[in-house]
Amino acid sequence: MSIKLVTSTLLPTPFAEFRLHGFEAANGKEHVALTLGDITSAEPVLARVHSECLTGDALFSLRCDCGPQLEAAMRKIAEAGRGVILYLRQEGRGIGLINKIRAYAEQDKGLDTVEANEILGFLPDQREYGIAAEMFDQLGVKQIRLLTNNPRKLKALQDAGVNVLERVQHRVKTTAHSHRYLATKAAKLGHMD
Repeated sequence: MSIKLVTSTLLPTPFAEFRLHGFEAANGKEHVALTLGDITSAEPVLARVHSECLTGDALFSLRCDCGPQLEAAMRKIAEAGRGVILYLRQEGRGIGLINKIRAYAEQDKGLDTVEANEILGFLPDQREYGIAAEMFDQLGVKQIRLLTNNPRKLKALQDAGVNVLERVQHRVKTTAHSHRYLATKAAKLGHMD
């Protein structure tokens, strides 16, 4: 086992009172899950696997759609009355916060998000989803309806053993600042509507 559930508590939010679960990975990284309602029944659970984005989730950056995607997932799960969000510590598509800031600086010079990662010596997307399968398993989730537009994430989760019953479109509003970023994700990374 490369990750283990270590603690849980209640987390009141503007959307619902979620249960917050803390996980520790063998590599020392800490990840969390938000759950709502009974997620252990045989009925598929609405789920979002969200990678950390400090700039978008906490600092309200308009360069990406990460913060609005997280908020929309919380809202959709609250409306459904049950679901789970895995929040994975994979900042900047897996390159880390400082390298993400370096990639932003390259984007300021005219590169797109994929080109910026590559010029810094990284793959366009270095995230891994094996721990997500373990987290779902430890939470008792049997099958999910995945909130995503990312076909690579969908395939990676399925390859890791997650029973993804359905992909649920997860589109948020585009801004003038995020338009190029979203267009690049669609053109170069195959993101769907």
